[in-house]
Amino acid sequence: MISFPNCKINSGLHILSKREDGFHNLATFFYPLPLHDALEIIQAKKTVFTNSGLPVPGNANDNICLKAYQLLKKDFAELPPVKIHLHKTIPMGAGLGGGSADGAFTLKLLNEKFDLGLSTDQLINYALQLGSDCPFFIVNKPSMATGRGEILEPLPIDLSAYKFVIVNPGIHINTGWAFSQITPAPPKKSIKQIIVQPIETWKQELKNDFEEPVFKNHSEIKSIKEELYKQGAVYASMSGSGSTVYGIFKKEIELSFNFPAHYFVKELHS
Repeated sequence: MISFPNCKINSGLHILSKREDGFHNLATFFYPLPLHDALEIIQAKKTVFTNSGLPVPGNANDNICLKAYQLLKKDFAELPPVKIHLHKTIPMGAGLGGGSADGAFTLKLLNEKFDLGLSTDQLINYALQLGSDCPFFIVNKPSMATGRGEILEPLPIDLSAYKFVIVNPGIHINTGWAFSQITPAPPKKSIKQIIVQPIETWKQELKNDFEEPVFKNHSEIKSIKEELYKQGAVYASMSGSGSTVYGIFKKEIELSFNFPAHYFVKELHS
């Protein structure tokens, strides 16, 4: 059985407060985009993980797909050994949620393939144990996210009339460092209020708290956002804690970029 984990972007991201459990309460709007990995799970004699495509850093035994399997195996002893193969296309450590998507889609695929009967809420609970962004990919619809990211409220935001350009310069932003640069505080106007307004108002009001410290330390990431606006983006922002920056454009706009050759640049239609 095969599925295709997709990426996401954040439109607006506020760090509201530090929690007693060491995590942060945040508010953000998640929007799924059609840049996909490929994930295949087949029954096997022993559980193994293999991968192709973009190199996956770290020990294969620590991969989030295996962690998802092991999480379910604790509660479902009858879950048989499997071979998991991941073909990686979504850049990693980029603010696009590629790893989180892989973990969440593994949970969904195992649930479907082996008839585990898990509800959406149960899958979300397992996903949160894998990472704060993982629950979104269980729902995988445009959603406001609060709490650690697990409290999801789908919103009927349709951006299919636009095209997206995502640009990743290959810079790794350490998430722990990024959080350490933020002084948590509630915004004057909530992301939920802004996101339902006309998209033309987003440029002035919809902010990502991580941009200021990341741009200060990596001027080339700031330059990407500036270039997207020069090319006519209706809205541009860094996604998550970076380093991917995306622009939302009217479909009729002709685009011509001159980013360095090593940048990952992709035009997508939602």
